[in-house]
Amino acid sequence: MSAAEPIPTEGTALVAEIEALGQRLAQVRERVHRIIFGQEPVVDQSLVTLLSGGHGLLIGVPGLAKTRLVETLGVVLGLDEKRVQCTPDLMPADIIGSEVLEEGEGGRRGFRFIQGPVFSQLLMADEINRASPRTQSALLQAMQEKRVSVAGRYHPLPAPFHVLATQNPLEQEGTYPLPEAQLDRFLLQIDVGYPDLEAERRMLMATTGADDEKPQAAMRSDELMHAQRLVRRMPVGDSVVEAILKLVRAGRPETSEFDEVKKHVAWGPGPRASQALMLACRARAVLDGRLAPSLDDVVALAPPVLRHRMALNFAARAEGVTMDQVITRLAQPFA
Repeated sequence: MSAAEPIPTEGTALVAEIEALGQRLAQVRERVHRIIFGQEPVVDQSLVTLLSGGHGLLIGVPGLAKTRLVETLGVVLGLDEKRVQCTPDLMPADIIGSEVLEEGEGGRRGFRFIQGPVFSQLLMADEINRASPRTQSALLQAMQEKRVSVAGRYHPLPAPFHVLATQNPLEQEGTYPLPEAQLDRFLLQIDVGYPDLEAERRMLMATTGADDEKPQAAMRSDELMHAQRLVRRMPVGDSVVEAILKLVRAGRPETSEFDEVKKHVAWGPGPRASQALMLACRARAVLDGRLAPSLDDVVALAPPVLRHRMALNFAARAEGVTMDQVITRLAQPFA
């Protein structure tokens, strides 16, 4: 395009929309960080998950504000938020709802569907690995299809619909680990670590006094849905597309050029990993106020996108090799 030619109207409008969204998301970030201290990567990855229209799996020991984070995100983003505490005796009907027999006027009887907590815009499934496989399957089917089936009838879930599930990595007694096919339903696996010293000091001062600050809304649910559509319209450069393809394919022992992968990886990520990484890179760019994703986004998001979509073999576990070490090695050429 020559200097004399005008910039296409569609491109100008898209740039303006992305810049406006970046400013709004800066406000969202600021209001979340008023409540959640010292978890900047966790907050950003959670926002990336929601901006991408996906679901997230938060893994961390108790007491790291995972529940408070989900509640805060619900308020700040204007979402109807509900919580389910998963236990081994939790039944699918306790999550998706059930039909009850009622007697109406004139003695006529009929069934009425009572919605379960899954009928929300943001559902927290606390300690999802404590639910039975049957209940896990019912929830994960709802996550995939965005609807539930009860007594042969489909009931659509609210839009937007997101699940942020948590797991405790320490105590495994009485748990039912999620199968690999179900783990793949989560866009990101977000590892929640301990806050640093200064963040923990600020948290102590802010949360143990007489006044405990409450989260404040910065967006509405319809604005979030518009943001999700905008993320999908964001252009992606060829170099980023090639990096995503090379990175994901390098994690498969059958096609990898890395000896570490062939030696230590039992099975690698499928095409859904490429889709997830592409969406997440777009969302991270918008969150940072940029007009297009970069290779830095690919490197930063490779661990949360891939760590639950790959498996180490026995030799790797025997040698003390971790999944994050393997993924870091795969991402080195793009760093």
